[in-house]
Amino acid sequence: MAQPIALSSVPAHPETAAAPAAPAVRVRNFTRRFGQVTVLEDLDLDIGRGEFVALLGRSGSGKTTLLRTLAGLDPADGQAVATPASKAIVFQDPRLLPWQRVWKNVAIGLGGPGVRARAEAALGEVQLGHRLDVWPSTLSGGEAQRVALARALVREPGLLLLDEPFAAVDALTRLRMHELVLALWRAHAPAVLLVTHDVDEAITLADRVLVLDHGRIAAEEKIALPRPRDNDAAFQALRHRLLGHLGVEAPAPRAVAGEGSLVAFPSGEIVA
Repeated sequence: MAQPIALSSVPAHPETAAAPAAPAVRVRNFTRRFGQVTVLEDLDLDIGRGEFVALLGRSGSGKTTLLRTLAGLDPADGQAVATPASKAIVFQDPRLLPWQRVWKNVAIGLGGPGVRARAEAALGEVQLGHRLDVWPSTLSGGEAQRVALARALVREPGLLLLDEPFAAVDALTRLRMHELVLALWRAHAPAVLLVTHDVDEAITLADRVLVLDHGRIAAEEKIALPRPRDNDAAFQALRHRLLGHLGVEAPAPRAVAGEGSLVAFPSGEIVA
């Protein structure tokens, strides 16, 4: 069994995230239409070098459309979209080639000397150094997604794009993946854009959370909480505000109870 990843309590912005004047990502007045449907309209976005940004929005709000444009999978059509030359994307589906061994999946597209050694090092970072030569079909869902992360980070991207990469794994695996992604982000310091529907996940991971609505960035919350982040009163207040930006009515956050206190749930149930 993999050992837990030790995370120290550090400021929300590690030293590697100190952004110079020029951001890693800059988008200005970007519009994307599909036929008569406008998905993104006059959208502006900056992501600093080494900054971790989460993007929330309702289904169909254009989150994945924006991510695909930043990844270069969809053309920018001559519009003002500036991104690093080196980019990598991790999807909800790991998209591993079943006919290639795990290390070869990580090494796809790599050139130059020491390709296997680089793949081995990347797999070691995601705690899969013992699974180099197995077939993808023998991996669990969490292991497969860790291979996808290794494949992305072995290229040392300036921009890492995450399209709901934890949505298909169980709750416990998701928590461990959160720890792993933060550890890898600290080690490699890419700019990160995480697309997610999970408000708690966004607050847990990001320096800044954006809400996309009607094709534009409708709201922004900067997360100044130290990591690792506890589900405390400040966390709950951020959650309440973000749910409000998403049009979700939620009970007002309540003070976190201390040991021996009574806790009242919205249902009316009270427990000691």
